Amino acid sequence: MAVKNSSSGDPVDDDYIDIDDTGPEGLKGADGGYAWEEEYKRSWDAIQEDDSGSIQSAVKHMSEQQLRRKRQRPRDTSAIQRGIIRHVAVVVDQSDSMGIKDMHPSRIHAALAELQAFVGEFFDQNPISQLAVIATKDGLAEKLSDLSGNPGDHVAALADRRNRDLAGDPSVQNALELAMHTLRRAPAHGAREIVCVLGSLTTCDPGDIERTLDALKRCGVRVSIVHLAAEVHVYRRICRETQGLYSVPESEHSLRDALFDHVAPPPVVSARSTADMIQMGFPIKASYAPVPTPCVCHHVLSFSGYICPRCRSKVCSLPTDCDVCGLPLVSAPHLARSYHHMFPEENYEEVKDEENESKVVVESGDPACYGCGAHWIDSAAIQQHQQERQVHREEGLLASVSAASAAAAAAAGSGSGSGSGSGSGRFRCPRCKHQFCLDCDVFVHDTLHNCPGCV
Repeated sequence: MAVKNSSSGDPVDDDYIDIDDTGPEGLKGADGGYAWEEEYKRSWDAIQEDDSGSIQSAVKHMSEQQLRRKRQRPRDTSAIQRGIIRHVAVVVDQSDSMGIKDMHPSRIHAALAELQAFVGEFFDQNPISQLAVIATKDGLAEKLSDLSGNPGDHVAALADRRNRDLAGDPSVQNALELAMHTLRRAPAHGAREIVCVLGSLTTCDPGDIERTLDALKRCGVRVSIVHLAAEVHVYRRICRETQGLYSVPESEHSLRDALFDHVAPPPVVSARSTADMIQMGFPIKASYAPVPTPCVCHHVLSFSGYICPRCRSKVCSLPTDCDVCGLPLVSAPHLARSYHHMFPEENYEEVKDEENESKVVVESGDPACYGCGAHWIDSAAIQQHQQERQVHREEGLLASVSAASAAAAAAAGSGSGSGSGSGSGRFRCPRCKHQFCLDCDVFVHDTLHNCPGCV
């Protein structure tokens, strides 16, 4: 018996099966493009000139939106015990699934770019911690860089993987076993963590993943996974039972946010909350020598370096462990920067637009930003100016803007204390009551870690 085709009316065989073989085309949107392509379509329309023909205000508004998105990331300011010495193994998936182009230009390029930024931020916030990089593909796991505190080695290892071929399926079990073997050499007083960036929904494992999970829990290793495709039950369970985090980013921005969630040290598990005395050395900088001498870490001839206070060996950079006597070598600024996680700065409160401007200035005594000194902008004048521009644009008389509106536009472009977008652009410290602009707020919490008004 023949069946007619609904589109052409021609009879077809009984064994004819209509299969949707559109392939990747079926993953595209209504306009025929991928999701990441929407961010780059007609991007010049988002930048509009002001009355004077300048695009400075539009660029400033886009910059403020980026800062607000960065500020909206959750900041944990609770006073809890955290480990400032961390040993982290980063696992990168290099299977065929990482070649999918749902991120720009592909999953693997986006992941490697964000991981390089993560390595720099990790060592900036955790200068006395150590990190290793592991890759997995074709059912195998390979160590790209050893556990060390030199960010340059890890960034170079990740950059070298940009032009490598993707092959097969990953082996999550082999990657976790290799990472656990690498972290076993770490001292017991440091936190042990594994951060995986995966893109495949399948894994090619040689044994039982349950045994690996039991070994991770016995060793006290915290596993966190960032999956670029979807949520997988076994991965979610591994993260939950090891007190880790599981996230599925939707874009490059959310991928960076998911990775940067692991920059701050996690809370210390109660079973490992005992305090230990740790020996550390504070080496002195070697004076300039007329003849270069080799360092014990890389065996490279150099004129300068740092002298270990115990064995008098020379190392080229800090922080590190002396390869001769094994003494951890740090500097006083590195140790001081690590302590800001123990006493995080409180989040600033945004000043609402409906508050009385004169009352705010009288209470705080700050007619300008306490950090950079930028004067506050009258938000009412800016709003009136935007309304007048909209009216003139509808009437086709944008060129005949009044002198008062032009003055308000100049004031909006000259100051940096308040934004022309949403919100007042002023943020108040809950302790000292001083006010700061958006740029200073982000700088204080992400870089300085101390309120200038409280200090």
